[in-house]
Amino acid sequence: MTGSTKRVSVVTGGASGIGAACVRELAANGDLVIVVDRDIAKAQAVAAEIGGRAYPADVGDEHGVEACAAAIECECGPVDVLVNSAGIIQVPVRPHDLPMSAWDDVVRVDQRGTYVACLAFARGMIGRRRGSIVNIASIAGMRSMPLHAYAPAKAAVIAITECLAAEWGPSGLRVNAVSPGYTLTPALKNAIDRGERDVSSLSANAALRRLVDPAEIARVVAFLVSDAASAMTGANVPVDCGWLAGTSWSTYGGLREANG
Repeated sequence: MTGSTKRVSVVTGGASGIGAACVRELAANGDLVIVVDRDIAKAQAVAAEIGGRAYPADVGDEHGVEACAAAIECECGPVDVLVNSAGIIQVPVRPHDLPMSAWDDVVRVDQRGTYVACLAFARGMIGRRRGSIVNIASIAGMRSMPLHAYAPAKAAVIAITECLAAEWGPSGLRVNAVSPGYTLTPALKNAIDRGERDVSSLSANAALRRLVDPAEIARVVAFLVSDAASAMTGANVPVDCGWLAGTSWSTYGGLREANG
């Protein structure tokens, strides 16, 4: 163990995107942050930036994640916070154009991987009767979208969050979810650059008329794992610039121009 008295926070998928933003926010709040990612080189770079540690793991491999959790507990100290941000995306194609191998990959990482990581890191939390978990879901899990693997997997993440919150609440654990809207991560930016996504169409139905910044997701995650959110568990918090509120207005010609 390091002997540190800092709160130990683990972020899966912490090497990039929303995960990396969460790493930086938690570190800025004084946590010892452990970056877990299957891309260990990127994980080490992010960890070095914030004075944290990096461990390799593929969240779809339950044995590997169990071993990773055990190593972190032994070498870094008791884990107080887990942020499950590891995930992969898919292209919006018709069901018959989506290979089952791609469907399986998304479900394996986004759904199964979230559950596996929850189990692995909650083991110690349950024994200590304390801990906070935040699962990164998506607004795709809350609406119909042409994402026939990703959307159901993220809906499952929300359900997993609610089930585990009820299961582990009596043991002192809190489990919440954050559902980002369209967030300008490197993955989305690359899709935009390739011409696969259009920024104007992504932001047109958002009440704030813009995309979400990863740091905005991270600040909500940091709140949920803080004592300020001590009565919150089983919640799913959308952080979407008002996309969920604005989409149904398309039936009436879309969002109106600014008042005044």
